[in-house]
Amino acid sequence: MSAVDLTLTDLTPDDPRMSADAEPLIRTLRPELTAEAFTAFAREAYGQGLRFTVAYDTATARPLGAATHRLLATSRGRVLFVDDLVTAPESRGRGVGAYLLAELERRGRAAGCLRVELDSGTTNVQAHRFYHARRMTIGALHFGRNL
Repeated sequence: MSAVDLTLTDLTPDDPRMSADAEPLIRTLRPELTAEAFTAFAREAYGQGLRFTVAYDTATARPLGAATHRLLATSRGRVLFVDDLVTAPESRGRGVGAYLLAELERRGRAAGCLRVELDSGTTNVQAHRFYHARRMTIGALHFGRNL
């Protein structure tokens, strides 16, 4: 699949495509997220600046990938932070993720960002290969603690 076969659409929490299209894609990354929890998350996170971009197959209108992202002012400068980047399992290796990432980089530049940043789970080796192939580097370790 080439990039010309994709159409990107930004969804809002009230758009019916949020639950029909974005939710199943995001839940492939986060299977523990219930439908109700996704709806609550989408509303709250959207209010905090998170944006939901879905890549649709132009010919079939099928959702093939999604990215959630936000602009952040940090002490390191302005960044476009990618919370989630996912391609439907049956569409992986067809350029969907690369197309989404390139669009996020374009949006980041247009917004005056110095970097695109994201976190990737330590065991997600396929994603790490994808990011390294796009010249992304490991700039930090992300630490957390359950409360």
